[in-house]
Amino acid sequence: MKISIDKEHAIAILEPEERLTKEDFDKAVKEIDPFIEAHGKLNGVIIETEKFPGWEDFAALSRHFVFVKNHHKKIRKLAFVTNSVVGTFAEKVSSHFVEAEIRTFPYDEMDAAREWIVEKA
Repeated sequence: MKISIDKEHAIAILEPEERLTKEDFDKAVKEIDPFIEAHGKLNGVIIETEKFPGWEDFAALSRHFVFVKNHHKKIRKLAFVTNSVVGTFAEKVSSHFVEAEIRTFPYDEMDAAREWIVEKA
């Protein structure tokens, strides 16, 4: 998974390219947590993938849940930028478990997702 942080706008961008592994989430923690510790919060997280690749195994899925549990109160907005139906499903299910405002955007609307996150940031 490719991970980057737009420091100017406090947005973490996660781009899964292959099935997610538990190491992907460990890497995300190492990239994201120092920023949160220094700034208190992220304005948003963008998960950008044309088609959601799924998880390598149950350990990866479990690590994903731990990541969400440990970070959801520190993220203001979560944008899924994808053409996968998983984005819409995740938006509906996640809203019951996370404090972040959640929205799904078509894969070709990354700029709209960024604008949504930074509005009233």
